[in-house]
Amino acid sequence: MEVIKWLKDYREQESALLWKGSFGDYLQLVIEKTQLAQHSHARIYSMICDAGVETVNGVKKYKFFEKEIFGLDRTLEKLVEEYFHTAAKRLDVRKRILLLMGPVSGGKSTIVTILKRGLEQYSRNDEGAVYAIDGCPMHEDPLHLLPISLRTKFEEEYGIKIEGNLCPVCRMRLDEEFGGEVERVPVKRIVFSEEQRVGIGTFTPSDPKSQDIADLTGSIDFSTITEYGSESDPRAYRFDGELNKANRGLMEFQEMLKCDEKFLWNLLSLSQEGNFKAGRFALISADELIVAHTNENEYRAFVANKKNEALQSRIIVLPIPYNLKVSQEVKIYEKLIRQSDLRGVHIAPHSLWTASVFSVLSRLKASKKQGMDLVKKMRLYDGEDVEGFNQKDIKDLMMEGEEQGEGMSGVDPRYVINRISTALIRDERLCINALDVLRALRDGLTQHTSITKDERESLVNLIAQARREYDEVAKKEVQKAFVYAYEESAKSLLNNYLDNVEAFCNSNKLFDPITGEELDPDEQLMRSIEEQIGVSENAKKAFREEVLIRISIFARKGKSFQYNSHERLKEAIEKKLFADLKDVIKVTTSVSHPDQEQLRRINEVTDRLIKHHDYCPICANEIVKYVGSLLNR
Repeated sequence: MEVIKWLKDYREQESALLWKGSFGDYLQLVIEKTQLAQHSHARIYSMICDAGVETVNGVKKYKFFEKEIFGLDRTLEKLVEEYFHTAAKRLDVRKRILLLMGPVSGGKSTIVTILKRGLEQYSRNDEGAVYAIDGCPMHEDPLHLLPISLRTKFEEEYGIKIEGNLCPVCRMRLDEEFGGEVERVPVKRIVFSEEQRVGIGTFTPSDPKSQDIADLTGSIDFSTITEYGSESDPRAYRFDGELNKANRGLMEFQEMLKCDEKFLWNLLSLSQEGNFKAGRFALISADELIVAHTNENEYRAFVANKKNEALQSRIIVLPIPYNLKVSQEVKIYEKLIRQSDLRGVHIAPHSLWTASVFSVLSRLKASKKQGMDLVKKMRLYDGEDVEGFNQKDIKDLMMEGEEQGEGMSGVDPRYVINRISTALIRDERLCINALDVLRALRDGLTQHTSITKDERESLVNLIAQARREYDEVAKKEVQKAFVYAYEESAKSLLNNYLDNVEAFCNSNKLFDPITGEELDPDEQLMRSIEEQIGVSENAKKAFREEVLIRISIFARKGKSFQYNSHERLKEAIEKKLFADLKDVIKVTTSVSHPDQEQLRRINEVTDRLIKHHDYCPICANEIVKYVGSLLNR
């Protein structure tokens, strides 16, 4: 049975991670591989970089996040470079709490989850191996065993800096069990696990009256007081708080600013000094990344409270806006659908794209630049050039948008995917298209109690705009399908155009194949094609010469110049052919009882959509009929 084999392989892999030895053995390991001694922030930075980094359009993209986070490349670059990279160098940033602040469903908790799951996996690799004092409730760094008086000499000799002191349990064990002989203290390899509370801690606020600070710092074990006689005996204390267990790794504060003040006071010392107070013990060292997340309204209220100034100065705030790229928004919805049980339902092409257009438009802020509207801005952000603007203008637009709080409000992905899910379940359909999605989004606005009437009207207008964008895409999709169905016509039109262009550029005549008479190049035909892609009267000569040069390049390389060999000319031919076929499409798609020839044409187009554009028979027929209705308006 295959599953049994998997289980055996898994146990073998787990056993391979087990390592036990003395502190003396560990010293040999750490001297040979100094990376073992890195602190928590450096380990996380190494984990992110080891997954791979590439630079695209001047922005660093970290492969560590690419499967879960979409459209936030600039934000993630700022997170890694300005926080983790700097903190890894032991600069003062390391002593700050990282607070992710942004709108709901913007990716804050997802980023933290990725870091936690990443640490769990990274600690299983040789590069991310972590060792701890065996028996320590806080999985303590074995190097804490080295006496403080020897640490400077150790750093000078081996380049390894040691910070922090032994926890109360390890200090007692060192004296009582090992007589101060640190080299005999047992060390083992550990694997981070949130489930087993090793190196990853999570704190969630609840009722402040019932929640105890012991959740963070541990508590007295009253059952052992009579045995050990004192509350200050480490054996009478449970070092099982979240701050204890998160040592060496990451501590997450969910909705941090909802916490009662008493829970946040512990963070003052932990963030700045790397220690915290627990029970009747001296300050306890802890090396952990403290990361929290909250929404903008709660952060503003937190900042406004003067009592929070001390903690506020120990926080680095990283705004996490919504994604502003349509193509990346589509990936978000695709991911959410993959995680659901709706994978068997067919979603017509461009449905998620249309929903993404609506979402992104709702998040953009109007620009003060002349001639720039929201749709142009959306297209620019998604990598397109638009009339009057190109990709060089993006930096200025983003700076302007950042000042306006662009991306910090608007429709969240959760709302969109909820509405899509509702439409799928309510109608029990096998296929859903872009119009179904827009209808579901619009219907959902009436149930949205948190938005005002003006906001609702604004969103309805954006839904209408998203439909207009879809109309253009749908027409182009059907246009291409019709052109391919009439591919011979396209090739014939191309050859006719090329014959005329060649005669025009060489100042030659054409010969009528039937009468044999000489004819001037057909200017009307050439211009009817060139005008489809905006080639002006003044630019026509240069365009035609460029086409001839492309043909000669192909000929020199022994290649045949095909219908799709010149992208702009291909587009012009398709548009011209579609314009000529427009009446055919109107008639073919609008009649209630098409004849055999009309039916054949429809079938050719729908077959093309199904085979080459990911349509199913249902949505292929629907889009052909829809485009026909658009053309008949």
